[in-house]
Amino acid sequence: MAAKQDAPIAAAVVDPHGMVSGWSEGGRLLLGWTAEETVGRPVTDLLVDRPSDFPEILGIGSDPTGVVPLRHRDGSRVDAVLTAHPLRGADGRSLGHVVTVQPWGGRPVIADRAFEQCPFALGVYDPELRFLWVNASACRVMAHSEEQVLGEKYRELFPELDDMAYTDRLSEVARTGEPARLITVFRPLGSDYANAWATSMWPVRDAEGKTRAVANWGFDMSAEYWARQRLLILNKASGGIGLTLDVIGTARELATTPVPGFADLVTVDLFDEVLRGEEPPSASAFTPGAAIALSRAAQHSAKEDADRAPEPATPVSHTPGSVAARCMATGRSTVELAAQPGQGGEWAFGPGLAADPAHWPPGNPLIEGAIAADGLTGRITVPLRARGALLGVVAFSRLDRPEAFTADDLILAEEMTAKAAVAIDNARRYARERTTALTLQRSLLPQGLPNQEAVEVASRYLPAGTGAEVGGDWFDVVPLSGARVALVVGDVVGHGLHASAAMGRLRTAVRTLADVDLPPDELLTHLDDLVLHLAGDLQPAGHFEPTGESGATCLYTVYDPVSRRFTLASAGHPLPLIISPDGTRTPVPAHPGPPLGIGGLPFEATELELPEGSLLVLYTDGLVESRERDVDQRIAELLRALNHSATSLEALCDMVMDAMLPERRTDDAALLLARTHALDPHHVADLVVEPDPAQVPRARKFAVDQVDAWGLQEASFVTELVVSELVTNAIRYGEPPIRLRLIRDTSLICEVFDGSNTAPHLRRARAFDEGGRGLLLVAQLTHEWGTRHTTNGKTIWCAQPLPQAGVMS
Repeated sequence: MAAKQDAPIAAAVVDPHGMVSGWSEGGRLLLGWTAEETVGRPVTDLLVDRPSDFPEILGIGSDPTGVVPLRHRDGSRVDAVLTAHPLRGADGRSLGHVVTVQPWGGRPVIADRAFEQCPFALGVYDPELRFLWVNASACRVMAHSEEQVLGEKYRELFPELDDMAYTDRLSEVARTGEPARLITVFRPLGSDYANAWATSMWPVRDAEGKTRAVANWGFDMSAEYWARQRLLILNKASGGIGLTLDVIGTARELATTPVPGFADLVTVDLFDEVLRGEEPPSASAFTPGAAIALSRAAQHSAKEDADRAPEPATPVSHTPGSVAARCMATGRSTVELAAQPGQGGEWAFGPGLAADPAHWPPGNPLIEGAIAADGLTGRITVPLRARGALLGVVAFSRLDRPEAFTADDLILAEEMTAKAAVAIDNARRYARERTTALTLQRSLLPQGLPNQEAVEVASRYLPAGTGAEVGGDWFDVVPLSGARVALVVGDVVGHGLHASAAMGRLRTAVRTLADVDLPPDELLTHLDDLVLHLAGDLQPAGHFEPTGESGATCLYTVYDPVSRRFTLASAGHPLPLIISPDGTRTPVPAHPGPPLGIGGLPFEATELELPEGSLLVLYTDGLVESRERDVDQRIAELLRALNHSATSLEALCDMVMDAMLPERRTDDAALLLARTHALDPHHVADLVVEPDPAQVPRARKFAVDQVDAWGLQEASFVTELVVSELVTNAIRYGEPPIRLRLIRDTSLICEVFDGSNTAPHLRRARAFDEGGRGLLLVAQLTHEWGTRHTTNGKTIWCAQPLPQAGVMS
């Protein structure tokens, strides 16, 4: 019969002849025999199977024997463990043995053996953290025997293992009496591999509840710990790779994410075509046996004293027989492990490889002793592929750490590379589309500002930063008749190629309408109609709805250097800033009208007279928009930036853009600065003409005398003919008042105003027609001509280039 867990321990004294000379009460409780019944009898009578001799047959000694079947008084069998201790007299003579009997399966023996054989590391410490007891597993972890550690303090015995967290927690448990848990990562003595240990600690109390010791158990959870670390790295990669639509930036994110948790050195090599946003080369583009030329897009090392990383796009070459070349050719990853000589000359590997539960793919790992010459203990090389195209190759290397890469590590490297490959390919595609849109937009913007004398101009256009699409911001400077100039700035709603194309159409329309010399408010009305038609073209038939995506804003202004009048009208665009020569801001008494594309609402023109030298500031909202400040604050910042002293408008443009635009801008920004000039009154001549044909000779003489006075004698003949034809037409077909004006600017301008709104037009005169040849003659003799309408009439004008001798200084 098996003993119960709470059965007592029996004790007996056996003399040298094997006779029982003493019997404990525990023996009666355990086996049922009283002292009277056992003392004086052979101890072998208590055995189920009586041996032939004693004590050797029982294996009596200081160590327990095996399981020995004993005979209970009621005849049942009791399996027990016997332990004998010798008794000696003062003279050293043997007096026999003290034999203790513990029931097999009882708590004392089972507990001792269970704790001793436990695969977990078990230990008991006194409150001063001295070792009281450890099991065999703990001894193996510490590489010390129980005799070597008992009575020693942990911190003094193992200073290289103690990172303070473990012993501090033990001390806290001893002090507070509260159990605790802890995960520590350390390298056991005699091992080159870091292990993760989960440890539980609890106080050991006496019967009065006072803490007398601290016990703990720990087990190696390295597999679970490193699996969790791989998940954390993968999660970090998911949130840290692909944050920007920039090829180099994404490559850097891939290089920095796994360092130092996974690798010590990461390199990312890409084809030059990928860096330029072009399609990567196809397999047919590679020459067999030739090295593969790539560029190092990113490199990151965990070493603080590592050599400085190469600049992005540093050329690198992979020979045909290299691992990187084979990976790119086959499309399969490769793991290289640096073998180290073991006993007997064979190659040995650490427990990280031997305990790897995952299955290696074919051809992996590659046992390569040569990489140790490069200071590496392991390397994973992964081809960078996305959507079936090869973009480059990535290498994850371990330098000083001896842990071998595992098959699970290979999976992690491939997962990170696959995510980065898609992000890099997206960045490449975006770069190509953005370059296309930017090229289109720049081709539609003015390549050089036209020559004119009304204003001094400077401009800047900066597209949105990397990661944002190109917008539809634009500006223009359009010379007008009468030495005037139009300054235009606008913004198409939306981004991308559509916005760039719409911007090009609007800019062309503005220049066409400006050629007609429409007032600003009328020009915006016609432009509004155009945007509505463009929006209608994008809608299905019968389903027209004005959409914000087809809308735009525009500011159209005209400056006249003769009168110094500045006229403006806005279609939802910020009004210009006007700074007088003394530095004060000139208020603009106007309100922006509705954006283009709304339809049905009027636009209002505002006219100001400006002093010479005034600074006109036209801009798009990308220059003043900010998430941190409102528009008024940003305009105040713009005014402060404009007050800086600058040697030229070009320098002032640079200062304003630097001050107003952050590095990571999300919208385009355009800036147009203009410094007004006033035309010298001596360069303008006026004559009121009575509506009488007899006044034509007077007008001709006035013109010739004025041209001669300007030193432009070479232009006298043409000017006389032109004035004669235009004044004659005004008298014959126009209405009073009639006025002739000559302007000497970059060209010689002749203007004839009358009160009629009827516009003349060219026509081919027949052989016997008396009229119809005047405007044809004007068109043939002058550089350009046209008509501009006003509220109370029209002006016919023409311009001819100045003779070289008469160019203004």
